[in-house]
Amino acid sequence: MGSELEMEKCPPQNAGNTTQVQNTPHNSHVLGSVNNQTVGLFNSPSDACCFCWCCCCSCSCLSVRSAKEERILSTISEKQEDIDTNQMPELTLDEVQAWGESFERLIKSAQGRLHFRQFLKTEFSEENLMFWLACEDLKKETNKTLVEQTVKQIYEDYVSVLSPKEVSLDSRAREVISRNMLEPSSCTFEEAQQQIYTLMQRDSYSRYMNSSLYADLIQSFEQVNES
Repeated sequence: MGSELEMEKCPPQNAGNTTQVQNTPHNSHVLGSVNNQTVGLFNSPSDACCFCWCCCCSCSCLSVRSAKEERILSTISEKQEDIDTNQMPELTLDEVQAWGESFERLIKSAQGRLHFRQFLKTEFSEENLMFWLACEDLKKETNKTLVEQTVKQIYEDYVSVLSPKEVSLDSRAREVISRNMLEPSSCTFEEAQQQIYTLMQRDSYSRYMNSSLYADLIQSFEQVNES
């Protein structure tokens, strides 16, 4: 009984079946209108943005554009997470010891950043290094569209108070970012990046130098040299 009621309410939408409708003066105008719309539908140019003729539906090209933008933004975000150790030069004791000379020597070294990042993970402050690296990549970008998209992604990932990876910035740095966001550029986060750099240099770097992680790395090279 229930299925019969459903069939009455929702007639089958089968394009292959032809529904017989009595051609009366009352419905002839309606049939003509539907036929004209159907002809227009199948005669639509192949490069039309969508095939919808109903004014209340949403255009499919908008969802395609949104999906494309999401792929670009996802690529920007994932770029900071991918580190190919096979492309790095072989690590030596001299380089590891050089990290102890200055924070600049450490952060300019690809291997140094990799090991420093592992240490920051133990302190739950990895986002500081990732934000700094994202800003470095932003400075190298020249395509205006990608610059704007990257600025938006960095803001959402590391500046927004809603992000779990939010970095610690003072009110002044946030005010500067807010002004810069009106006209996004490769220098939008320059002051904030410097603030995070100083934070890592004064705080995290000294603890990394005194950590067992760094000591064990030095010791592993010394043992290899002795053998």
